[in-house]
Amino acid sequence: MVSGGLAVLFLLLCVGIIILLTSRYKVNAFVVLIGVAFLFGLLVGMPLDSIVKFIRAGFGGTLGYIGIVIVAGTIIGVILEKTGAALSMTRSILKLVGKERSPLAMSIAGYVVSIPVFCDSGYVILTPLNKALARETGKSMAVMAVALATGLYATHCLVPPTPGPIAAAGILGADLGRVIAFGVAVSIPGMIAGYLWAIHFAKRYTVDLGEAESYESLVKKFGDLPGGLHAFMPILIPIGLILLKSIAAYPTKPFGEGTLANFLTFIGDPVTALMLGILIALTLVKKEMMGEAVSDWMSKGVKDAALILAITGAGGAFGKILKSSPLADYLGTTLSTMNIGILLPFIIAAAIKTAQGSSTVAIITTASIMAPLMSGLGLDPAFTVLAIGAGAMTVSHANDSYFWVVSQFSNMDVPVAYRAYTSATFVLGTVSIICVAALSVIF
Repeated sequence: MVSGGLAVLFLLLCVGIIILLTSRYKVNAFVVLIGVAFLFGLLVGMPLDSIVKFIRAGFGGTLGYIGIVIVAGTIIGVILEKTGAALSMTRSILKLVGKERSPLAMSIAGYVVSIPVFCDSGYVILTPLNKALARETGKSMAVMAVALATGLYATHCLVPPTPGPIAAAGILGADLGRVIAFGVAVSIPGMIAGYLWAIHFAKRYTVDLGEAESYESLVKKFGDLPGGLHAFMPILIPIGLILLKSIAAYPTKPFGEGTLANFLTFIGDPVTALMLGILIALTLVKKEMMGEAVSDWMSKGVKDAALILAITGAGGAFGKILKSSPLADYLGTTLSTMNIGILLPFIIAAAIKTAQGSSTVAIITTASIMAPLMSGLGLDPAFTVLAIGAGAMTVSHANDSYFWVVSQFSNMDVPVAYRAYTSATFVLGTVSIICVAALSVIF
């Protein structure tokens, strides 16, 4: 095979191809990632039979780790949307913080909803409520839009079971419980930074609210909503179980090594926890809707998960090819002398995100690049996942579908969206990587 230096040049070529084909020509990311996996293997001189073997192993190995979790999380998200549980959660948060702090309520609601739901979908789901509160409280729609958008974005890029962080954890072999725990610790300051940016900076922009339904009529239209605590349970219980599993696995063995520890390891496995999450979510469904829920809603969840499963598996295939090439040893040796540590995955993810738009593609591509370098650089897999997530939200602009969802559903024209929202994603990413760096030093 070729030298390590030449392999780096071929990697840069492949990354350039990924960016060009996914952003300019809108080629599906699955096809692009599998294609560049073949291309890189051929360029570095891998045996032909090994290329196919590595692609299969990388694809199957990654999906074997997190495939079921992604599908289960997506199904939970669909059920939360269809039952009005997302609205119920928001009402509970509003009762705590008050309508006068409606931007904070929407930021927190977005933060929670985006854990199982893609940020694009979460924004669409919560926009009617966001507009209703803007109308009732007299808050600028720019403020409400940025507060909601950054709240959604914080967990979308940092907290499993959102697909991007799960995929990165699978590719890098990170403990999911640690990713969740530290992801929450990082994403809360990020969410707060986005909220503060909204109320202090975005407020200078006036956005025409357009037609907006009143808060009362919106709530009435949904009918009987699930209780607030009940609505949170399909998200919080699986996360709690996954965290308990990670605690049980600590070297100090706080739960011992007997039946209790084994049970927590079983029930806290992400697959078990998320499948239980589906059962809990079904308790939100009204009796007359149960048939539709177990058929149509679940089918929609599986269909929605299909694309991310394909992209995740393709990212794993690309990562396996990179790991099996001379690239790993060369970059590990070279980059270890640069002493930039956890900033490396952040910079790579931010560059790819800014260039091609998709946070999920940026996360998966960067994780694939970092996978062969982990041992050489001595990076913690959990913090590497979070550094990648922080980079993948820096910055969102016109080549990102989420940019258009936020701007169009909030009636913001493009210049205002750049100044109010895009700048907020830069702040969000910067604060997040500072938190990741600080935690990586402490822990």
